[in-house]
Amino acid sequence: MTVIAEISMSADGIVAGPDTSAEHPLGRGGELLHHWMFDGTGADATVAARLFEGIGAFVVGRTMFEAGVDPWGDDGTFKKPVFVVTSRPHEPVVKGPTTFTFVTGGPESALRQAKAAAGEDDVMVMGGGTTLRQYLLAGLVDELRLHVVPLLFGAGVRLFDAEVGTHVKLERTGVEETPNATHLTFRVLN
Repeated sequence: MTVIAEISMSADGIVAGPDTSAEHPLGRGGELLHHWMFDGTGADATVAARLFEGIGAFVVGRTMFEAGVDPWGDDGTFKKPVFVVTSRPHEPVVKGPTTFTFVTGGPESALRQAKAAAGEDDVMVMGGGTTLRQYLLAGLVDELRLHVVPLLFGAGVRLFDAEVGTHVKLERTGVEETPNATHLTFRVLN
């Protein structure tokens, strides 16, 4: 089983635009970070299809859940168990084949539950940025996939805006370039 962290970001490291709100859950202009997934090239579509290949469970943060629960539609998009890292308890939310379980015991507890639900399949940590960073810096990620979009936001939520302590060593294992994004895959070494 592999724990994969995956996120789209601008060339200057922004994973959500400025001024996130109910009206702009990805921040102003934040949807531009995901353009490659929906209106990209055939190569982008192939990368996007791999988001769900071999994944048995997902982990997201509460902000990502709240930003996406309505746009994900009646089936919840994931069609697998999703564990929401949060400090606020909530009853599970079922949307078709997707069940969102709220975990208040911290990132490691959510990962344990996701691994148990995934069986032999992989677990995907989708974000948002704060959640993904917590998992990466805690040494809980085996593979990091970054989709770097050719945009400079200048302001917004940065993926790596906090002190990281020790270095996180990465080995690049894949690069796919399209006009809409550079798709990077790294093995996390520590």
